[in-house]
Amino acid sequence: MDKASESSPRHDPQNVVVVADMTFHKRTFGVCVLRSPHLKQNLVWKSSETETALVYGECRKELEKMGYKIQAAVIDGKQGVASVFWDVPVQLCQFHQIKIITRYLTTRPKLPAGQALRKLALKLTKSTEEEFVLELNKWHEEWKEFLKEKSFNPETKRWFYTHKRLRSAYRSLRINIYYLFTYQRHPELKIPNTTNSLDGTFSHLKDLLRIHRGLNQKHKLKLINEILSKKSRAQTA
Repeated sequence: MDKASESSPRHDPQNVVVVADMTFHKRTFGVCVLRSPHLKQNLVWKSSETETALVYGECRKELEKMGYKIQAAVIDGKQGVASVFWDVPVQLCQFHQIKIITRYLTTRPKLPAGQALRKLALKLTKSTEEEFVLELNKWHEEWKEFLKEKSFNPETKRWFYTHKRLRSAYRSLRINIYYLFTYQRHPELKIPNTTNSLDGTFSHLKDLLRIHRGLNQKHKLKLINEILSKKSRAQTA
């Protein structure tokens, strides 16, 4: 492993739409990747112990230093990452948004309000922005008084919102809604509405890493570089 030379992907700098995401390996370190779904190529990647806007920014700088120009970015919704691509259209992965809703409400919400909101969220990929905003406003109008309900904690002597998780799920949709339909506002760029292109790459990467158990971090990173590089070269050959 130490003697093996490291590969690098072939590059043809041009205007690109990028999918940006990060995958972690046993919570010890992660790899941030910027991929072109149209070229079917991993363009640049960087390892990091934490997922921050900084590592995404470093990847962007490296990509632009090579001569690429980012026209739009698809992200998973990690806080702060949108600011890295402040000057281009940003699309939030709709499947990640659905996962956020599921995290708050579970796959089988008990409350009718939660059931209705999850059902609405599942329509994301099949809705237009106008349709979805209209339905979300209708949902809020129907359940706004329910969302305001409070309960009293006799130990702390304080009131708290009874349906905190439901409120959080709704607030997530309301805050992110501008980024959920960017692809519809810029049809000429053919922006994907999900990070599926990278999700598949990450699944393939982890499958191969499982075959080579026992590697230290240095060797594991070298193997990751080789896998991401060869996958890029194979796709562009």
